[in-house]
Amino acid sequence: MNGTTSRWMVLTTVIIGTFLGRLDQTIVNLALPKIISDFSVTVSEASWIATAYIIANAVFVPVWGKLGDTIGRKKIYIFGFSIFIVGSVLAGLSWNLGSLIIFRIVQAVASSADYPTAMAILTVTFAPGRERAQALGIWSSAFAASAVLGPLIGGPLIDAFGWRSVFFVNIPVGLVGLAMALIYINESVAERKTVSFDWWGAALLGGALGSMVLVLDQGINWGWFSQQSLLCYFGIVFFSALFYYVERNHEEPIIDFKFFRNGVFVNALSNNFIIFFAMMGSVFLIPIFAQTFLGYSATQSGILFIPMGLAIPVAAAIGSRFAYHIEPRWVIFGSTVFSALGFFFLSYLDPASTALEIMLPLGAMAFAMGFGMAQRTNIIASVVPQSEIGIASGILALVRNIGGAFGIAIFGTILQNSENSNVLTIAQHSFINSINPTVIQQGIALIELKAQVAAYAQMFFLGSIVMFLGAFPVLWMRMRQPASRETVHVLD
Repeated sequence: MNGTTSRWMVLTTVIIGTFLGRLDQTIVNLALPKIISDFSVTVSEASWIATAYIIANAVFVPVWGKLGDTIGRKKIYIFGFSIFIVGSVLAGLSWNLGSLIIFRIVQAVASSADYPTAMAILTVTFAPGRERAQALGIWSSAFAASAVLGPLIGGPLIDAFGWRSVFFVNIPVGLVGLAMALIYINESVAERKTVSFDWWGAALLGGALGSMVLVLDQGINWGWFSQQSLLCYFGIVFFSALFYYVERNHEEPIIDFKFFRNGVFVNALSNNFIIFFAMMGSVFLIPIFAQTFLGYSATQSGILFIPMGLAIPVAAAIGSRFAYHIEPRWVIFGSTVFSALGFFFLSYLDPASTALEIMLPLGAMAFAMGFGMAQRTNIIASVVPQSEIGIASGILALVRNIGGAFGIAIFGTILQNSENSNVLTIAQHSFINSINPTVIQQGIALIELKAQVAAYAQMFFLGSIVMFLGAFPVLWMRMRQPASRETVHVLD
């Protein structure tokens, strides 16, 4: 096998790992109704299955990134992949809610090793230039595509084989990915060796991120100003302040704040945060809308995402070819603006909408987003020393995850408030010309229906506005071509 073939096999290997880990995060949400029924638990109790996963995943991403740079990216990648398979088996064999939550945490901790180590592996495998940009773009598209393909894959699995199948399906795919990692990935470590690992920083970051993700995930149920939420806010501020103090005084911090003095790095992160905020905040509403107002099943709802799932990787491969012909900021800017346009067309959805009227805007939005995916990832890899690529990629994964969590939490809250506000507004401008109780009840039901549909349209419109605004931070980025494999000249 020649060197070029070997490099692309490495890319295929890490795509399997990234896709599987992110897919698992979304696919399990479809299984919650079945899990609730089997374990006889409430919706509120079952929500901890997702919450525990999100918290554990967010907390350990930067830790694995630092460890990968220190003791070996292949070691950390394979260790995480192996534990993920074991966690999947255990989750599929869960006997009650408590055991399932524990095994989901095991899965989350293991899968969080994938993203930072995978990006570092690709960066040292592919030389700077078009080939690396293409590889990182295709790989990044797997991250986004897995988020939208969960309903497509999960629906038929759950309908045909039950909720445990969403965990057991990880085993054969995971074993293939693990075998490929052992064969194709070469070991790599940072040139600068870590003498003292920043355990205090890792613990404090975990406290801050855990508090943040917890309130984002549970705030709607608790109330944003409830006692539990206020404690989380305090935890965010307290742990963040201590974390900043520790990191500034540590020789080898788990997150190096010098990155944030780099304007290119900061603006690239801002764009990533905003687009994942808008995408996750809006796209998670699509299956709910389809099943509530269009009468679709879980499987039918998943089919709506086929164009989106296909468009992202195809566009990423095409867009990567422009990485060294057009200045990256213009590709990312155009990509983000046209993604916003796709979201805008979703704001016209109503109960009479056809599947095509959902699939076309989603496909257009995904194609536009994927077109700039290579540049979004490659910039992060290019503006930091190669010895710290694991840390930088961990920060990128963290920003994307937090952006998605913020989007889901905030859009969900605004949706509820919009529905209530719309009911009052529509009722004030409506008149039921009858005293028949049945007619009055039908009138009230129609007002509520119109209010709910209008709220979803407002959320998609809001998503388009947020996505559009997310295009502008990148206009302040200016980059020149890489001078070597280690660094690039950056103008910020």
